[in-house]
Amino acid sequence: MIQSRKIRYLFSVLSGLLLVLCFPFTGSVTPLIFVALIPLLFVEDSISAEKRSSAAVFLHAYITFFIYNLGTTFWIWNSTEVGGVLAFVFNSLLMTLAFQCFHFAKKNIGNKEGYISLLIIWTAFEYAHFNWELSWPWLAFGDAFSIRTNWIQWYEYVGVLGGTLWVLIINLLLFLGLKKHFSNDSNPKLKRNFFVLAGLILVFPIAYSYWMLQAPKLNGKSLEVVLVQPNIDPYNEKFSPNSTVEAQLSTFFDLADKKVTSKTDLLIGPETAISQGFFEPDLKYFKFYELMKERLSRYQKAELLIGASTALAFDRKVSRATLPLGNGNGFYESYNTSLFIPINGKHSFIHKSKLVLGVEKLPFSNYFPFLEELAISNGGTSGTLGIEAYPKNFKTKNATIAPIVCYESIYGEFVSQQVRSGAELLCIITNDGWWKDTPGYKQHFSFARLRAIENRRWVVRSANTGTSGVINEKGEVLQQTDWWVPAVIKAKVQLSSKKTIYTTYGDFIGRSFAFVAVLLLIFALKNKIRPLNKK
Repeated sequence: MIQSRKIRYLFSVLSGLLLVLCFPFTGSVTPLIFVALIPLLFVEDSISAEKRSSAAVFLHAYITFFIYNLGTTFWIWNSTEVGGVLAFVFNSLLMTLAFQCFHFAKKNIGNKEGYISLLIIWTAFEYAHFNWELSWPWLAFGDAFSIRTNWIQWYEYVGVLGGTLWVLIINLLLFLGLKKHFSNDSNPKLKRNFFVLAGLILVFPIAYSYWMLQAPKLNGKSLEVVLVQPNIDPYNEKFSPNSTVEAQLSTFFDLADKKVTSKTDLLIGPETAISQGFFEPDLKYFKFYELMKERLSRYQKAELLIGASTALAFDRKVSRATLPLGNGNGFYESYNTSLFIPINGKHSFIHKSKLVLGVEKLPFSNYFPFLEELAISNGGTSGTLGIEAYPKNFKTKNATIAPIVCYESIYGEFVSQQVRSGAELLCIITNDGWWKDTPGYKQHFSFARLRAIENRRWVVRSANTGTSGVINEKGEVLQQTDWWVPAVIKAKVQLSSKKTIYTTYGDFIGRSFAFVAVLLLIFALKNKIRPLNKK
């Protein structure tokens, strides 16, 4: 369908707006995700039919994805203006390049194969975006269903990338059906087949999901857990020299006292609840450690999981995060850390591994060390932090728990590795106050529901502020707190040691498609070059 220039721009904007409106808490009209890409596909089709420059496809795709990024993640601006601009501009560029690769493949291997390549290339792009240096997978299409968990119980097989593939297939089938409808030589039967097939692929997974919801819920080994939301302002109080870590921890334990009972197994506090940085071997010498041990001693059996800013000293540089000590005698690394204090025995640490770009990690700084000077400081440590070599869990007296710090909770395969290593309960600790009262903290909480379904694990979430809560293995929210209020939750949570297909195999769709996408693009490039060789 040939379009005028005005219509092409209108359709590009329309696709962007539909993507914004379908995403959680920037519209939440989830069904729009199944038609959001159709206008952009018509734009690409028109440009191809008129044999216009591929640069035109790039321009229109960039308009769509810039609107998508800005409209859904504008809240990044509240924590970092520079980081927000970079996220909007650069992530839009990456999405545009993925769409451009589809256009390139379609142009050089044929329409039919090209449209199939859209499914493969985009899914491969999202998989790569989960796993490379500039990772920012917040806007994966499969994440759009985090508020419609009744539709996606089958994520226990395929994870978020399965949801992305679902979205792409339906958009493509509806587009092809509409294209046939508007063409002069349309085949009524073929046109109808596209729509019927799209309808079946839409309805069957949802129906199957509702059937899966009828399965019995977990009912076995359990823990009593208390979650604390201390609500300490991260901008004006948490890291202020006028606010001591002892005072903040006293606030934390005063809230905990309201819910902890003689049956409480686990008390959980948020990310960097211990805001004062310290070297890990020295923890027992700090006044705040004495305070924690004294307050914990008042409880009969509660063990503590809490966030901290920590460091380790080394006699040599061990990673790009290693910095020289001020006295010149050695090196150190800083960490965003989960600290576990048992009833009996030694405390232990696990470091955050999935780091936030610009705040906790400077991309490619191992190649360009000067980039560390550009680190954004939001209190606590800044610059590239150290990480764990692999995902780890804590063993409590009664369970194995996965400590998941903030940003890590949007990485499905990362969490599945913790579950594969024995985690029976997912414990998210976070501080979403940087984003203020925007869709950001709501989206972040809703993504935790996906992790519950993928692994069939209960999720407990302690936020400094934002939303703390309890989610069962079906992704159902059982309890949650309000925004910007001190709060405490007590819950009896179920444990599980069973492993889903997704837990076992992770993003197998993404890995497979990434391999095929490379082959497709090589084949398309060969077809583009071949005519030049004949001259």
